[in-house]
Amino acid sequence: MGACLGVCSLLSCASCLCGSAPCILCSCCPSSRNSTVSRLVFTGFLLLGVLVSIIMLSPGVESQLHKLPWVCEGADAPSVLQGHIDCGSLLGFRAVYRMCFATAAFFFLFTLLMVCVRSSRDPRAAIQNGFWFFKFLIFVGITVGAFYIPDGSFSNIWFYFGVVGSFLFILIQLLLLIDFAHSWNQLWLGKAEECDSRAWYGGLFFFTLLFYALSIAAVTLLFIYYTHPGTCHEGKIFISLNLVFCVCVSIVAVLPKVQEAQPNSGLLQASVVTLYTMFVTWLALSNVPDQKCNPHLLTQLSNDTMLAEGYETQWWDAPSIVGLVIFILCTLFISVRSSDHRQVNSLMQTEDSVVLEAMQQQQQQQQQQQVTAENRVFDNEQDGVTYSYSFFHFCLVLASLHIMMTLTNWYRPGETHKMISTWTAVWVKICASWAGLFLYLWTLVAPLLLRNRDFS
Repeated sequence: MGACLGVCSLLSCASCLCGSAPCILCSCCPSSRNSTVSRLVFTGFLLLGVLVSIIMLSPGVESQLHKLPWVCEGADAPSVLQGHIDCGSLLGFRAVYRMCFATAAFFFLFTLLMVCVRSSRDPRAAIQNGFWFFKFLIFVGITVGAFYIPDGSFSNIWFYFGVVGSFLFILIQLLLLIDFAHSWNQLWLGKAEECDSRAWYGGLFFFTLLFYALSIAAVTLLFIYYTHPGTCHEGKIFISLNLVFCVCVSIVAVLPKVQEAQPNSGLLQASVVTLYTMFVTWLALSNVPDQKCNPHLLTQLSNDTMLAEGYETQWWDAPSIVGLVIFILCTLFISVRSSDHRQVNSLMQTEDSVVLEAMQQQQQQQQQQQVTAENRVFDNEQDGVTYSYSFFHFCLVLASLHIMMTLTNWYRPGETHKMISTWTAVWVKICASWAGLFLYLWTLVAPLLLRNRDFS
């Protein structure tokens, strides 16, 4: 779809900047749903902010900006600029904080604006699905304004907003992974029954075994690199507890009563949850403020001149890279598949799912017949939205905060404009892993405890 957007003519695009989402695609693109295109474009705004943040953290960018007289030489800079913008605010982690603040503020604005939108007949739906040029101007305006925020205590306060938002987004990531594993398991079991082939069962067994093997390898590596005899007691406790918890939920997933109440549950989902828990544990241990127990901690420089300035931040370590990749995949999953998967749909849906699905199927059949020849986007939300506009934007707010913490390694800004690793980040991530395991355990035992509710 991105390639199709790129080859559209400039005149066609310019005529639709103030229009609705259907105008975004040209005649060369396949027909798509209005709701999907809108989510993709909003996700593009988020990824644009992520790209700018990554560029500001790229090696050499900060040093090159310091060389520009109009940026960092206070004696030559205009007095107006000196009075409103701190040069350091444009660089490094402070640039990431301001860029992600602008992105979060942009999506929070739409979170409030789109509350209780029920169908595309609501006038606010036109704002959701159109006026992209003006949205881009608003986004740029908020971004520029963010760099005018005085440094002061902004970074310290915004750090704690990032901690809370990232905690919630870690849980959303786990829900997405559980939903993906459920759908995967159900699809392959259906293929096995339909084709009467054991190859599908073998595939499920292979990936389940692979995920558990990777989890065991992760536990082993965590003990090797993040613990030492006679020290690093916290790391040993965290790794051991999460290992025990993962074994417990894996056993619960295959109990006869759980299988009877929820036939789709199995070891595939448990293996995905186990591997993700080990990943979050790795992220937590990578923030332990003890150089003996954390090989990713800030490294002391030997050069006397640079030593006086403190530490050098290792932005592009393995935890940050893996976290960035998982973040992008989960964000795209929210944008593309949120109206097709049950777990995500149950979070984002605002109307009765059964009635709405029937109405939408009839409406989509009629609209698809009309637009197939034109290869355009069709409005599939006239009788009811397929996802909650407000909750979708709130997820993007949390995503903005999470990527801010990921790119800055969860380090807290210090008084001397340095990044400091704290136990706050460690405990937040460990608690998020425990909360995620509890949520998965609840999905297993809920059908047994609440028999009057439908969990199908």
